Amino acid sequence: MKELIEYIARSLVDRPEAVRVTQVEGEQSVIFELQVAPDDMGKIIGKEGRIANAIRTLLKVAAAREGKRASLEII
Repeated sequence: MKELIEYIARSLVDRPEAVRVTQVEGEQSVIFELQVAPDDMGKIIGKEGRIANAIRTLLKVAAAREGKRASLEII
């Protein structure tokens, strides 16, 4: 799942080398923290948060296929 988030984020931004994804394990779920360059933040969030919501939806589907729960935080 971490690779999926990195692939999507690097495809969207101008500075793919600045993309960082960290994984925080919780008791019942996994939280992924996505960090991008400040000037690429708008490309990840999108208009009215549509791109961010689409990435979160894909992450939830991928997690459900593995029987897990996952969430995404954009930092």
